[in-house]
Amino acid sequence: MMKVIAVTGRSGSGKSTVSAYYAKLGYPVLDADRTAREVVQPGSPCLEELGRAFGADLIRPDGTLDRALLAERAFKTKETARMLTDITHPAIVQSLLDGVKKAEETGRPFVFVDGAVIVGEAFEPYCDAIVVVTAPERLSVSRIMLRDGISKTAAQERLAAQTPEAVLCAAADYIIRNTGSNEALCANAQTVLDTLLRKETHEQEEKE
Repeated sequence: MMKVIAVTGRSGSGKSTVSAYYAKLGYPVLDADRTAREVVQPGSPCLEELGRAFGADLIRPDGTLDRALLAERAFKTKETARMLTDITHPAIVQSLLDGVKKAEETGRPFVFVDGAVIVGEAFEPYCDAIVVVTAPERLSVSRIMLRDGISKTAAQERLAAQTPEAVLCAAADYIIRNTGSNEALCANAQTVLDTLLRKETHEQEEKE
C-alpha cells in the first residue's frame, strides 16, 4: 500500500525544492498549490464562492481569477486565510485523493504531496507522515520578495497569516532545517528519504 508523505512548510521555506528533489529521484509528487489553482478555473463553484467572499472584482471580465488580488485580501489576516481554505479545501482534497489513487500505479512506496496548507487541515488525516521544511524568517521573507515581486511588508504579512512554524514542527514526523545551500537542503531531504525507506523495509519484513 502506497504511503502518502506530506512535504509542507511556510512560504519561502524551500519545501518545493525538497519536493522537486524527490520528483527527480522518480517518486510521484502531487502539487497541492497547483491543485488549488485548478479548482478555481473559470465557472467553477469555488471561484464563484471566492467572488462572494472576497469581492466580485476578483473575477476578471474573461472569467479568470485575479490571483494577486485574492492573495492580497486572503493573506491579510488569519481570519481571511481561514475563509480561503474553508472555501477551496474540500475540492482540493478530493482532487489530491484522485491523484494518490493514480500514483499507486507507479508501484513506488511513497507519493509526496507538496503543500503549504496541510497541517490542521482536511488533508492531514490522509497523510502517513509529515515532513516540515523550516527556514529563518528573514530568509523566507527575502525569498518571497524575490519570487513574487512583492514588498517586504507584504511578504511579512503573508507569513504572519500562515500557520506558525512551531505548530508545524509540533505536527511533524520529520523536520528539515533549510539554513544553507540547495545542495545542503537536498542532502537533508535524502536523509529523511533514507529513514522512510528503512522504516518501510522494516514494516514489510514484520509482515512476512
